[in-house]
Order: sequence, then structure tokens, then C-alpha cells
Amino acid sequence: MGKGLLWTATAILVVLLGFGSYYFIKEITNSMAYNKLVDEYKKPVPINNIESEYDVIVIGGEPEGVAAAVASARNGAKTLLVEKREELGGLFTYGMLNFLDIPRDGHNNSISEGIFKEWHELVRGNDAFGIVGAKAAFKKLIDEEPNLTLSVQTEVVKANLQQQQLTSVELKNEYGTYVVKGKSFIDATQDADFATMSKVPFFVGGEDIGIKDKRMAVTLMLHLKNVDWDQVKKAAKSDVFGGANLNHTVMWGFTKLHDEYTPLQEGTRLRGLNLARVDDEYFINALQIFGIDGLNDHSKQAAIAAGKKETLHVLKYLQENFPGFEKAEIVSFPEELYVRETRHIWAEYQLPMSDIWQNRDHWDSIGIASYPVDVQAQTPHDYGYVISAPKQYAIPFRSLVPKDIDGLLVVGRSAGYSSLAAGSARIVPTGMVTGEAAGTAAALALQQDVTFREMSKDKKLIATLREQLDKQGAYIDSFSVDYPYQGEWYDEAIQSLINYGLVVGGYDNDLKVDSKATKIKFAKMFKESMIRAGGESTADKKDKLEIVINKVYSTGDEAITRDELAQYLADVLIDESTGTSWESLIDKEIVTEKVAKKVKDNKQLKLKEMYAIMADVIHYIEKERSSK
Repeated sequence: MGKGLLWTATAILVVLLGFGSYYFIKEITNSMAYNKLVDEYKKPVPINNIESEYDVIVIGGEPEGVAAAVASARNGAKTLLVEKREELGGLFTYGMLNFLDIPRDGHNNSISEGIFKEWHELVRGNDAFGIVGAKAAFKKLIDEEPNLTLSVQTEVVKANLQQQQLTSVELKNEYGTYVVKGKSFIDATQDADFATMSKVPFFVGGEDIGIKDKRMAVTLMLHLKNVDWDQVKKAAKSDVFGGANLNHTVMWGFTKLHDEYTPLQEGTRLRGLNLARVDDEYFINALQIFGIDGLNDHSKQAAIAAGKKETLHVLKYLQENFPGFEKAEIVSFPEELYVRETRHIWAEYQLPMSDIWQNRDHWDSIGIASYPVDVQAQTPHDYGYVISAPKQYAIPFRSLVPKDIDGLLVVGRSAGYSSLAAGSARIVPTGMVTGEAAGTAAALALQQDVTFREMSKDKKLIATLREQLDKQGAYIDSFSVDYPYQGEWYDEAIQSLINYGLVVGGYDNDLKVDSKATKIKFAKMFKESMIRAGGESTADKKDKLEIVINKVYSTGDEAITRDELAQYLADVLIDESTGTSWESLIDKEIVTEKVAKKVKDNKQLKLKEMYAIMADVIHYIEKERSSK
């Protein structure tokens, strides 16, 4: 049936059946197109005709890399996409992470558009997608661009620089070794591998806030068949394991599994289920594996082995205890882990947590994000937390431009975000938005004969980039959105604390500022402030700090007064004090006059007042650190 006849028939059916049936018909149409896409899919093959020079070279066939390469090619640049695996899709396909976390606006509309939206529609536009369909959709986007060459099963051997400028890359595949020149490069690997090879400065985990060994749990996805979806839906609505939210392709919830399931192995745990249904296949994001170094292949392989063993135990538990899983079977195991965090590159603008809290726009915005700031558990004894849930915030172009090295942009979860901001910005739809922006920027930089660093400072060029992204269907509208406690006298204090993860608002952004400040809350915040803001510079105060913390804990969780808090601070921060401890803090400029005026004599403190004092302490510690 031709396109015209198909749409005519659709229109007649809509009239006959009512507009409510339109979505049903659209689903059938999408499914037919999707099945055709999968049926016609052919795996990419290694090539032996890699040319000696390209305008733009994209390293990494992750979803972000596909978006970057397609955008670059569409904007007229001769582009090479290099992928070490056999097929495209990376985390989505090799890690089987197919439950989409899509950033949305206040009306529940996706704000990840452009090339992500094109790909999403190819895989039927649901919250979950099929693995083969995802590979086919990525390859279709690649195949349709005449300016784009894909080289799979191709290893990056070396990055070549002249002084601080990337000039070429050495590649190797089964046909030989190639030195390929590039006018610009885009790193779309999960771990900023190419940027690291190119000597870009970076930090790992929470090193930027003094938590060098911060390692969020990794996950091995479960891939099952023979699940009775109707029975699982009944369980979701009947409060089994705490119940769950759902739509026609995904469920999320069943949080009581945290406590009910006993793991077979130490260092593993089952959290609540993110369950995705794709035709007659089922995928679960729930198995957490702790203490894994995401940059160490041996550690990752050990985690996969442990994950496979635990998966068998999980399946048996579900079969025996969860309605709908009685006949479930394992279809396959993912080849790769879902690793949430490793490296973060240092960029021209390191997106801070306070920008997300403030729902901040930027003059050089190249995309908009909104996903909650999700810090996953780091040990089997904690459950992670959500720092805040932004309405929306901008990703600046400057956050894609690495420090020191020219000719390179970095996209995806390892781009220029603070470790806390990455808790939101790391999700793949946002990464594909940055990928499209990077590919478009690379083509524009070539046309204008400028470096990315020069572009990042040129408001006219950034305006041109934003106009082009808008024409391509990307969502980059300027905005102004209020944020919690905006304009309050302690507003800036909250921003200082949240940049270190010292206050947590959860999904409702409630910091309970009018609640009583207690000694235990103060002790925890003071200790973490010294660790996160001071780091090694406060090592000489460690013994004093421990004495104070032990003293506070021995008094119980009572309300704390201003003078008690001041005494504890002075015992650690001031060698000799004159007058009262409070006066000494003001005299030493540990507490500012602004805050001193707001906190009256010997007053029982509310959290907002404690936050304000502790933000002053943070600034003092930072100043001391920078002077050493």
C-alpha cells in the first residue's frame, strides 16, 4: 500500500472509530515499520578503505557518538565514526540498558529532541526498546549520511598531538594500521578514553569534592522470557513488594525487594525493579554490584561473573515469590556492565550542582536536561539518594570543551560536569543531545576556521550554533524558571552546600529549613565539610575534629544552640580564641557579618541558620586550602 493510500485509510478509520483509536492505529503503523527495520538489519562490517584525512573524527559508537557523527555529516563535514565493538549502541545494546530515562518538562513532554527523537521514533517511541531494533536504528541513521564513514572493530592505538593540538589518530583493524588526520575530534566513549589518551585533565568519581573512592554500584541487566505481564501488573497494583508504577511497556517500583531478597554473594544486592517489556522479552535493571572499578577490565569481568551467578539466584527467588515470574527463564546475559561513573574531564565550564538546583539557563546552552540528580548506592549498607529534582537546566557548550587540549570535544557522562551534577546529566538521552551539539559545532568550527576554545568564548558563533540546532529540531529554547528558596537570605548558602552534596532535597526539593537544627545533624555536616571542602589541607585538624565529633555524639541528638555550635567550630578551626567562641568566629572572619546579624544571641538554631553558618565555614575552609 502506498503512503497516500495508507494515510487515507488511517484517516477513514479515525473517523469511523473515533480519535481515541488514532493512537492504536499509530502503534500498529510504528510496529510495522519497526519490524521491517529489524528484518532488514545487517551488521556493519570492518572496512579496509579508511582514508588518510577527515574533517571530523568521532571516537565511540555509543548512542552519543552516533548522534555526533550524524550531526557532523549532515552539516557538511566529512566524518569518520570509529567503534571498537562489532556493532553500535554501546550501553544501550551491549549493556542492555533499554529502560529509557527521558528528561521531561512540567507538562511531561520530552525535552531530548533532535537526533535522539529520530532514533526514539525508529524504535517505536516507548519507554523501552528492543536491543536488535536499537542497533538497526543506529545503523539506519548512519547509513543515510553520504558524508559519514563507519569503521567498526577498529581500535584506537594512539592520539597524536602537536603541542596542545590534536592532529591525528592511529587506528588498527584486521586490515592494518592507519594514521588518520582530523581537523577536529569528538570523544563519545563512556569513560573519556580518547580524551585521556590525548592528555586531557580529568578526575575520577567524587574526587572533585574530596571523595576520591566514591564508586556507585554497577549493574548487570537481567534478560528474561516467559513472564506473565498481566500477573505482574496485578502484583504492581496489589502492593506486592510495595507495588509499582507502570505503563504499557515499563514498571518501576517493588521497593520492598530491598529488604525481602537475601543475596547469594557479599557485595551484591537487589533493589526495586525497573522492569521493561519489549514484545515477549523482559529486561530488569535492579541487580547492584558494589566495589567495582569501572576503569579496570579485570574488576569489571569479575563483576560480570558475580552478576551472572547472582542472576540465577534472583530468578529462582522471583519464580518462587513473585506472581507472574513462575515460568520465567533467562534468555541471555549482557556482554557489558552498566557503569554509572568513572572519569570526569575538566572543562572550560564545570557544570556545578548549584546550576541544576537553580534550574539555570546559560548563554551558550546547547541542550536542556531535567532528570533528577540520582546518586546510586555505594555500599550494600546505603540506598543512595536524590539530591534534587530540577524542573530543567541548560548544558553549556563550554562543558564539552576540555581544558588544555585543542581540537577535541567530549560528550556523554564523562563531559565537563561536577561529580554530583553528573548524577543528572549522565543519562543517555541528554548525552545524545550533547552529541548532536558537538557534531554540529565541529562542522561550524570547520566552516569558520576557529578552535572550539575560541568558539566557546564567541557569543555570535554560539548564537549561530544554537540557531542551527534549532533548525535541526533540537530543543534549546531560552527559559527562566524559579527554584526553591530563591531570594531568601540563606539562598546562596544552600547553593554552596549543595555543590558539595551536604544538603539533600529529594524528589520534592524540600530542605526542611524551618526544622530545628540538632547536634547530630551539625556533627555530620561539619565532618563532611572538612573532608569535602578541605581535603588534605585540613589533615592537621583531623584529631581535633574527631574529638569534637565524639563529644557531640555522646550528648545525644538534642537541639543545638548558636553558642554550642560556635564552641564546636572554634575547638577545631581556631587555635586560640578571645572572648566568646561566637565572637571569635566573627573576628577570624569564619562567620560573616551578614550571617551574624541573622543569628541572634544564644538562639536555638533552625536548619536554615545552621546552613548559613556552615556555608560560611565552607568558604573559610576553601580560602585556607587555596592559601596552602
